[in-house]
Amino acid sequence: MIYNGRIMHKSLLVEGWSLCVEDLLKNEQIQSMSKYIHHSNVTCLDHSMHVSFKAYVVCRRLGLDYRSAARGALLHDFFLYDWHVHQPGRGLHGFVHPKIALENAQAITKLNAIEEDIIIKHMWPLTLSLPKHREAMVVIWVDKYCTILEMLRKSRP
Repeated sequence: MIYNGRIMHKSLLVEGWSLCVEDLLKNEQIQSMSKYIHHSNVTCLDHSMHVSFKAYVVCRRLGLDYRSAARGALLHDFFLYDWHVHQPGRGLHGFVHPKIALENAQAITKLNAIEEDIIIKHMWPLTLSLPKHREAMVVIWVDKYCTILEMLRKSRP
């Protein structure tokens, strides 16, 4: 990978990303995301880690707040239920899960404005509010990219 005109070894990127999210990854509730299949046979945790790492790399390359991008992306699907099973009274998953993920994230960690924007707006344009931060827009597109890859490969990232 090239970063600021230099070749950066992927292991250094992984190490930098890990430093941004290691406290979150130690959380039992976040680890419980591995119980839920999200796309094809990819768990919600694997998907969120996939989006988080790619958003970290893109934001780092663009000179944006890569730490907030990594953390917000890791928490963007922190809804903790099987969305494939209809749950009466909850509403359509695509519309309600960003708010549920935000509430769950706020219960386990303090979020900054960028992280909140990422979590609550990651389903744009389905949810109509535009993101306020460039990092949120990066996560929106990275999330869609990772979802397409996961669904086409039908395998783990």
